[in-house]
Amino acid sequence: MWIPSKLTRPGRLHNAIMRPRLLDLLHQAPSYRLVLFRSPAGYGKTTMASQWLNEHPHTGWINLDDSDNDTFRFANYLLQALNKATKDACLKTRAMAERRQFACLSTLFSELFAELQDYPHQTYLVLDDYHVITNEDIHDGMRFFLKNMPDELTLVVTSRSLPPLGTANLRVRDLLIEVDHEWLAFDEEETARFFSKRVANEIETSALSSLRAQVEGWPSALQLIALHAQQKPNHLAESALSLANFNRSHLWDYLAEEVFDLLDEDTKAFLLQCSVLDMFNAELVIDLTGRSDALVKLEYLNRYGLFITPLEGADNWYRFHHLFAEFLRHKRHSHIPEQREELHNKAAKAWLNQSSPQQALYHVRKSNNQALMVTILSDHGWSMFHHGELKLLEECIANLDRNMLFSSPRLILLRLWLVQSQHRYNEVGDLIAESEAEMQSNHISFNDALQGELNALRAQVAINQSKPEEALLLSEQALGQLPANTYRSRIVATSVVGEVHHCLGNLSRALPMMQQTEKMARQYHVYHQALWALLQQSEILLAQGAVQPAYELLEQGFKLVREQQLQQVPLHEFLLRLKAQILWCWNRLDEAEEAALKSLDVLAPYDDTKSLQAYSMLARIAITRGEQDKAARYLQRCNELMETADYHIDWRANADVANLLYWQRTKELESVRRWLSQAEQPEGACNHFQQQQWRNLAMAHLMLDQTDQAQDILSMLLDSCDKHQLVTDRNRNLILQAVISKKAGDRQAALTHLAEALRLTNSTGMVGNFLIAAEEIQDLLQALIDEKLLNELSQHRARQLLREMSSKERHRLVHFDEAFVEKLLNLPDLPELIRTSPLTQREWQVLGLIYTGYSNEQIASELDVAATTIKTHIRNLYQKLNIANRNEAIETAQELLSLMGYQAS
Repeated sequence: MWIPSKLTRPGRLHNAIMRPRLLDLLHQAPSYRLVLFRSPAGYGKTTMASQWLNEHPHTGWINLDDSDNDTFRFANYLLQALNKATKDACLKTRAMAERRQFACLSTLFSELFAELQDYPHQTYLVLDDYHVITNEDIHDGMRFFLKNMPDELTLVVTSRSLPPLGTANLRVRDLLIEVDHEWLAFDEEETARFFSKRVANEIETSALSSLRAQVEGWPSALQLIALHAQQKPNHLAESALSLANFNRSHLWDYLAEEVFDLLDEDTKAFLLQCSVLDMFNAELVIDLTGRSDALVKLEYLNRYGLFITPLEGADNWYRFHHLFAEFLRHKRHSHIPEQREELHNKAAKAWLNQSSPQQALYHVRKSNNQALMVTILSDHGWSMFHHGELKLLEECIANLDRNMLFSSPRLILLRLWLVQSQHRYNEVGDLIAESEAEMQSNHISFNDALQGELNALRAQVAINQSKPEEALLLSEQALGQLPANTYRSRIVATSVVGEVHHCLGNLSRALPMMQQTEKMARQYHVYHQALWALLQQSEILLAQGAVQPAYELLEQGFKLVREQQLQQVPLHEFLLRLKAQILWCWNRLDEAEEAALKSLDVLAPYDDTKSLQAYSMLARIAITRGEQDKAARYLQRCNELMETADYHIDWRANADVANLLYWQRTKELESVRRWLSQAEQPEGACNHFQQQQWRNLAMAHLMLDQTDQAQDILSMLLDSCDKHQLVTDRNRNLILQAVISKKAGDRQAALTHLAEALRLTNSTGMVGNFLIAAEEIQDLLQALIDEKLLNELSQHRARQLLREMSSKERHRLVHFDEAFVEKLLNLPDLPELIRTSPLTQREWQVLGLIYTGYSNEQIASELDVAATTIKTHIRNLYQKLNIANRNEAIETAQELLSLMGYQAS
């Protein structure tokens, strides 16, 4: 007696989505012997096979279950399905099967193929849920079937596990199409269509993208979330942002019923133990579980579709699907909570055997084994420090009780350097005093070596606090106290001596000290310090006007970062920021912005106070482009940060110059007065950051028409530049001096200063300061050209600068900010339509960006809003200004700029 439902393909779900990318893959199926849908439960194998073959008339389908392990039953259902697909083309073979007139499946299938040899139509036979078949006789028969079946027949198998059907041979012979869980997982476009059919409320694309990534496109998880959303639609956005907000009970029930509960007890125990690891290989699992058959067991898990994924590019390394890993942890916490500490301790030791102290520390923190943590930190802490694992180290040290921490001088020093390396040097002095007191109470004596290491650290703190004389004294003391083999602290002390000379303007002495530091650091593999020395050398060369060599040193720094995996060391941010600074000076603004944004990515794990320099650099880039709105956002962030932290003068001066340039553009003179009333005056001007701060003061005086005060500052700055060979600062100062001379009425002196600045720029390539002073020096540049006061190279540079200054690119938002619009609307000859059209400020900004040539996507990115919002703004301004398209919008913008006295280009 046949069960009709076993031979019936599933009906198509009313709200199933079509999946063209998979259907395209399956289009060539007639050329293949086997199409294998293989994935864990819930990936839609059956649904996809049914969708693909829904319209194909010659398809036989068997829904397999455990009872089909009987050879005769399997053979009869297979032949029933084939007769159904072929309109009874194999009735004789079916009769043989019904009467059991065959010795084995191979004999039966030989008769079948003889009977089908003249059947002309392409036919598919689907064996759904083949993983339930465990009868080796059936596997033997199906291998024979695949090897000898007619060309017009294609076998389709859905299975959670890899079926023993000779798939390796078929794959090599290109006779197999395998649709695995990676193919069956929904991509972003499919996820969006899936939810649009199930949830009435529109969901942000970014939220759906986040949700899909978290469940790795697993269709069953998305289905359960969609059902939840239908009941509680307001909760979906929150669930999409974080699955922590989603009720997982249905997911756990599904995984328990469809996967976990079907396993034998040994496999369950093995999975629960392995769930303590985020990723694993056989060696790790052997150390964790004590099982010698770990590799065999892992291969079994992978073959049988238990949500285990081989890691890309790694031999025999695996991980669990995110949700399955979470399910296993849930099971472990409820089933074997007493093994928690033991498993994490074993995992920590297993990772140490893999030479991965970072992973070991993660597990030690879970087990709270402080003795093991001290051992790992003592043995591996400095290596991790030099590779940028600062956050992890600091968290681990913070978890130690005081007795454990202060029992080890090496840990104490590591703790101090962790704070120092993250620029929290104001904390270091207090921590040193605390450490000395605790060590004395623990009767730990201070030998010369330990004292020397502390003095090297104190020297670094002193230089960061702008106390060069104290830093020099401490570093020299440290070098006298440190043993020859205490290389790390000797490198630090040598570096501090170089920094002192840099700060005091002795560049010719500073450079060789930093070169020596780099050599020592590379020799002893202290790559963190080698990178620091490279950056210092680059800054020194930059100050000397050797900008191209300074930039090339940065490339060496990037190579060191790549080779030694220093991407997350805070110094990587310094490297990127210094690159952005040079690129800004060369007016390569897109590259400069990219570098500055990357520097923020490096700083993401650290507190926001470290990001001041990056934001001030981005603000300066925005101002140079005329992006006033963007500059205002960056400067707001800078000013918030300066209110919450105490910064080195170098950091403050760079943020302040961006503020001053912005106030200059927006004519906010009251802000300039407030700043000037409390601005710091450096004691000297012998280094680049003191020069920058004095230049800021001169700019402020000049904006307030206090020309004499500005001139006094510039005279002092130029003298100091000559004394200390600060070529780059002289280049910058001469441009400001030209502006001061022009404002004082001495046009000839202004031309002379500007000509000298151009001459220096021919070797430095630094044009950024010319461009930010465009309004003040544009006429001077033209006069230098007209009066033939420049050599050929300088004349070429001047013409290039004039082109840059007049380009549309430099007038993005500046022409359409609030002040511009207010002036525009008050013009007497403004067309009445413009005057009466109530454009919003945002619509004016969009018009300006259309004029610049931005696409809708670029405008959305520029204004930090959705692309759909920009479309709405464009539609509104078209209606209000009675224009039909983008070209008319550009023409309108050009006319408005002309009315305001700007030459359209």
